[in-house]
Amino acid sequence: MVVVTRNRCHELTATLGHLRALPENPRVVVVDNASADGTPEAVRSRFPEVEMISLSENVGAAGRNVGVGRVNTPYVAFSDDDSWWRAGSLSRAADLFDSYPRLGLLAARTLVGLENREDPICVEMSSGTLPAEPGLPGPPVLGFLACASIVRRSAYLEVGGFDPHLLIAAEEQLLATDLAAAGWGLAYVDDVVAHHYPSAVRDASARRRLAIRNDLWFALLRRPASTAIGYTLQVVRGGSYKDPDFRAGLLGALGGLPWAVRERRVVPNHVESKLRILDRQRATRANPPTGV
Repeated sequence: MVVVTRNRCHELTATLGHLRALPENPRVVVVDNASADGTPEAVRSRFPEVEMISLSENVGAAGRNVGVGRVNTPYVAFSDDDSWWRAGSLSRAADLFDSYPRLGLLAARTLVGLENREDPICVEMSSGTLPAEPGLPGPPVLGFLACASIVRRSAYLEVGGFDPHLLIAAEEQLLATDLAAAGWGLAYVDDVVAHHYPSAVRDASARRRLAIRNDLWFALLRRPASTAIGYTLQVVRGGSYKDPDFRAGLLGALGGLPWAVRERRVVPNHVESKLRILDRQRATRANPPTGV
């Protein structure tokens, strides 16, 4: 199991307490993204059985790549410093990966907070919007919550894991699409369960800027030219230039344009057709039909 963290010592130690209590007794690797709050020292003192990797810079979601490189298990579960797994879920997931050799990523049902409220993304993933695929233990998906996902290590390494350029925010869609393009299946399984207690220690403004940037990059990196251009124009026309986060997101996307063009690899038609289905679904949610 790989846990990424940055400057959330209190939340992380609570999470590690939950993971320590799991009957599966998983090996836990924590990757610290250059915290300045004493996180590495606290973990080494209170959880000596945990492998602690301290990075000298914040690489965001790509910290998971470092962790995956340190384990040798065939399957790797991810947690964030504010999420953990329900007892028995890791064993259930391992059985499913054993039984479904095409399964590259399992997206778990995610329960939020003390009230165990189901995360809205679970409703989307379980809806069966995408066409059914053989050889999967649940509805196919092209998105997931990183803090509630489990990967087949060989599949993850094959596609390079999380791209370090994205840092955080919307990083899952690029990995999901790359796995699908490589022929791996991604499925939502509702009896594999993760708990998520969203941390209050977060910069919502920075995350929004990165999400705008990363969504634009994703369109350029993987979508056909007409789709990428159309999406970019939609974002440019639909945003408010009085909004500093919107402006920063656009400027960030522009700054990475040479890299994105250089790394551009348009997805196969069978993956693009699924992305178009999800595009239509998002458009419907944004503009629901009217009438009696």
